[in-house]
Amino acid sequence: MKSILIAEDDPTTRHLLSSVLKAAGFSVATAADGSTALGKLRKKKFDLLLTDIWMPRLNGLELMAHLRREAIRPKVVVMTSDDTPETVLRAVREQAYQYLTKPVDPKAVVALIRDAMAAQPVSPPIEVLSARPDWVELLVPCELGVAERISGFMNHFESDLPPDVRDQIGQAFRELLMNAIEWGGRLDPNQKVRISYLRGRRMLLYRIADPGTGFRFDGLKHAAVVNPPDQPWQHIEERDRKGLRPGGFGIMMVKSLADELLFNEAQNEVVFVKYLASD
Repeated sequence: MKSILIAEDDPTTRHLLSSVLKAAGFSVATAADGSTALGKLRKKKFDLLLTDIWMPRLNGLELMAHLRREAIRPKVVVMTSDDTPETVLRAVREQAYQYLTKPVDPKAVVALIRDAMAAQPVSPPIEVLSARPDWVELLVPCELGVAERISGFMNHFESDLPPDVRDQIGQAFRELLMNAIEWGGRLDPNQKVRISYLRGRRMLLYRIADPGTGFRFDGLKHAAVVNPPDQPWQHIEERDRKGLRPGGFGIMMVKSLADELLFNEAQNEVVFVKYLASD
């Protein structure tokens, strides 16, 4: 039975999460503040820590910083009502596995924790190179599971945008990142993709640089852009045989969502631009 420690100072939330996770088949312990949680983590091995951020005595970010110095540490899922970019990035820097915004949906918590338990440990970790809300820069290991997590983190940076715009940007970013990890990084976690996020008053920009040598669309047999007219889904069949996602088709989708999409000459760096409505 997998074990979880819940660090949460609100007794109602703590009791709710404990009941839901026990019903889902987990062994659960609780702590009312970060200091108590740290003491329990040093006495017993837990598979996962589900922690609030703003708690008395020792907050969740400080708790994670202490855990980075421990020989054995659990995976960490952060939950908080503070979803500002600064807080999200501090959680990433302290190697949180995922980030939940309160109020939490119990079913979503159970699903996320099961995914976290099943995921392989990431090595090397995600690196935060710049943590300004208007200029974020990350180095991300080339693993598909990491791409899903980063997409979840980055989604918090666009929470102020209209839902349809936020969804479009999220789809485009995820597709570009997955392509970079698959093609440039060859799914090698020792290779890293560099992500830059720039946010201005009237513009949002992503720049994604992969470690590969680049490619040409006309050299990809599985790309939608080179399919014979009478076989429009040939690229999907080809990529399915290779165990990959539809590549060229995904880029075409991104082009339809972007206001501007620019590739460098080698095509191992891409800039996605979305213009925002003025205030």
